[in-house]
Amino acid sequence: MKKVTLIRSLIACKPNQKATADSLGLRKIGDSVIHAEGPVLNGKIKILSHLVKVEDCDGNGKENA
Repeated sequence: MKKVTLIRSLIACKPNQKATADSLGLRKIGDSVIHAEGPVLNGKIKILSHLVKVEDCDGNGKENA
């Protein structure tokens, strides 16, 4: 499981980046969502790599050490 947090604004971003953030459920700075790992998620993270922070976590939202 991966925890994805939006840390930068989407205001000056390209439309495809805004759509990708919306598809992940990220709308405001500080929003966090937990998704299962997979190639689709990895592609979305690659598109938003400069806007998000990604952490490994278990299913309860707690980070793995």
